[in-house]
Parts: sequence; structure tokens; C-alpha cells
Amino acid sequence: MWELSGYLGLFLAAFGAATLLPMQSEALLAGLLLSERYAVWGLVAVASVGNVLGSLVNWLLGRYVEHFRHRRWFPVSQRQMLKAQQHYHRYGRWTLLLSWMPVIGDPLTLIAGVMREPLWSFLLIVTLAKTARYLMVMGLTLGWM
Repeated sequence: MWELSGYLGLFLAAFGAATLLPMQSEALLAGLLLSERYAVWGLVAVASVGNVLGSLVNWLLGRYVEHFRHRRWFPVSQRQMLKAQQHYHRYGRWTLLLSWMPVIGDPLTLIAGVMREPLWSFLLIVTLAKTARYLMVMGLTLGWM
């Protein structure tokens, strides 16, 4: 039971950390790795899946909020939105490689939804970036780097 709760707690922390909530999962991952009670690769997999799914929530929110862009109260004008879309389509997809970073990563995943980034490319790039971060945490924690 203890082992399952550790994985579940890590999943929830990683999921929450990927949303716009001010949470962090790296310290929990490091602590669980150091406890030596869990499979190393299982922890990395659980953290990665939770974090990517949290980013997917941001992407979905971005897609949903975009439906309101023609409302008067929407904070961005049609002209500004078109300009932002042009910039995003020029550089934006690859900015998702920064989705692992604190503070800027979560808004990038929301913006990707607003800018209608295709789901397949969003998931591919975000999974790569976020898994690489957890692999780095694992390597640093276990002294592999």
C-alpha cells in the first residue's frame, strides 16, 4: 500500500506542477528516488506521464478560451491574435521544448492550445522536454551525472 501511495502522490504532484498551479514535483521525485523503495524507472515514468497530462489540461484550456476571442471583454484584439499566431507558427512549436522550465513552461503549454498547435506535435515535444527534465533530476539525485 505504501508503494502505491508514493507513486500516486508523485503522479498528482507532477500533474499539478504542470498546470498553472504553483506546485513542484522534482523534490518529491528526488526524495522517492533516495528512499530506494521504488523502481527508479517507474518513478520517472509516473512523473513524466503526470506532468504531460497536466500540460494537456493547459492545452485544452487554451483551446477552450480561444472560443471567446470574439467577445468584447476578451483581453486580446483580433489583430493582436493574428500577429501572435503568425509569430507562434514561425517559432512557437519549438518553444514547447522549454515547457519543462519553471514559471514560463506552463503558460507556453496554454498558449500552444490558444494557437491551435496540433495535439500530436504538442504531445511529442512536451513529452520529450518533460521526460528529459525528470531524467536529469534522476541522474543528479542518484549521482549518475
